[in-house]
Amino acid sequence: MTREALGTGSAEQPVRATERRVIIASSLGTVFEWYDFYLYGLLATIISAQFFSGVNETTGFIFALAAFAAGFAVRPFGALVFGRLGDLVGRKYTFLVTMGLMGLATFAVGLLPSYASIGIAAPVVLVALRLVQGLALGGEYGGAATYVAEHAPDGRRGLYTSFIQTTATLGLFAALLVVIAVRTAIGEEAFRDWGWRLPFLLSAVLLGVSLWIRLQLEESPVFRRMKAEGSASRAPITEAFGRWANARWAVVALMGAVAGQAVVWYTGQFYALFFLEKMLMVDSASANILVAIALAIGTPFFVLFGWLSDRTGRKPIILAGCALAAASYFPAFNLLTEAANPALARAQASAPVRVIADAGACSVQFDPLGRNRFDATSCDIARAFLARSGISYEVVTAPPGTRATITIGKTRLDAPDPAGLAAEARRQAISAYEAEVKAALTAAGYPQRADPAAIRTGQVIAVLTFLVLLVTMVYGPIAALLVELFPARIRYTAMSLPYHLGNGWFGGFLPTTAFAIVAATGNIYAGLWYPVAICLITVTVGLVFLPETFRRRIDA
Repeated sequence: MTREALGTGSAEQPVRATERRVIIASSLGTVFEWYDFYLYGLLATIISAQFFSGVNETTGFIFALAAFAAGFAVRPFGALVFGRLGDLVGRKYTFLVTMGLMGLATFAVGLLPSYASIGIAAPVVLVALRLVQGLALGGEYGGAATYVAEHAPDGRRGLYTSFIQTTATLGLFAALLVVIAVRTAIGEEAFRDWGWRLPFLLSAVLLGVSLWIRLQLEESPVFRRMKAEGSASRAPITEAFGRWANARWAVVALMGAVAGQAVVWYTGQFYALFFLEKMLMVDSASANILVAIALAIGTPFFVLFGWLSDRTGRKPIILAGCALAAASYFPAFNLLTEAANPALARAQASAPVRVIADAGACSVQFDPLGRNRFDATSCDIARAFLARSGISYEVVTAPPGTRATITIGKTRLDAPDPAGLAAEARRQAISAYEAEVKAALTAAGYPQRADPAAIRTGQVIAVLTFLVLLVTMVYGPIAALLVELFPARIRYTAMSLPYHLGNGWFGGFLPTTAFAIVAATGNIYAGLWYPVAICLITVTVGLVFLPETFRRRIDA
């Protein structure tokens, strides 16, 4: 029988006790690792205040997201290091190493002093810990997916590995529940002061449980057979990526499946949360609860789409999810605005905000060095205030030398020209102007915060659930697809790199990239162009180059 051939009789066999134990043990251990990794993302707003307080608020939040992304940046390197280790010495051993690194790094974040205590050393150490987490996670996913797939009977790999696919969402869900519970128990003020550390410190307990679970597992039967036969690769990195016959499938997997899957994942679960908090000004506790409910509703669909991919194939489900995401993101996030902050949606429609200014006098509202106060020109003064206030606006180009003006509906407010003003006079002029703009925004119906009583909870949950369902379509079958693309001797290494390039770089950088686009354009929806563009690329490449794999055997 060829590698492409597959019998169908095993598809209806019941799950054996040993297989069930493999799925449960692998999945639970991976859930705890995702819990550790995503705590940071959930608490990005608080971490921004704790560790990046030396810069302005907008830049601080983007810095916090960049530190979040730092963990994703090194995931491909973790994939190479631990993928090679997994192909050389075994899947189980690699599990234990990655888990220990993840748990210890997360625990250390809970003990790290803030910027107010130790200055610039605080964000530097924080980023270093995120890098350790990213390296560990780079070796975790490929091992878990490979381990479960190599225990699965032919015809059920989509179903079996779909449980691994639930772990990222379940880890996020567990982190949400812990954050909500601690917030509720000690109150918001205490949580922002010191209580945010408790979910990180809890990782020490989870680390112990996870290590005990992983120690109960035996090595993968496919790997044991390769070692016994002497057929395991001696140079998995070279064999996987130094030979075009294997490397080309890594490129196809990345651009034709994983890149789109990654941006859908992070848009549906993380960007949606950040969008609720930062753009729609929903309080953090409510935003966490709303996202948690959507995750609870959507999570079983990972298994459904994994099971379905055993019957219809991996490719059509993944590419359909990417296409739906590209077509629906802009209307979905507009609906989210109308449901989560109706007053803001009405104000945007009835009194749109514009900045009319000389484009040459306008800076991008993001300062990587934290030195720009954005008060050197009238345009910067106008845009900086709107950016801090979370107001969506359009920039209209005016002739060179024109003093910037903010229009709110029909109201026109000329920004002060700081040229020639002494420092104190400049500060007073800016303060007076900001008060004037704030009063005009309030008069036009722009709320400072989302009114909890006005939130259409059912509609918000419906939109968030739809976004999660798109995630389940693209993510449920992806592990089985990647496992089936590569031969067993290099599988851990070969599948891990495209997965973590996609999810670490294309997906992990999404919140930072999207919010930087928003800061540059002033439009709160502009960041969505990034996931839409990546999804369209994935659909195009996938349709042309990605093979269907669901009938392949994986024991060779």
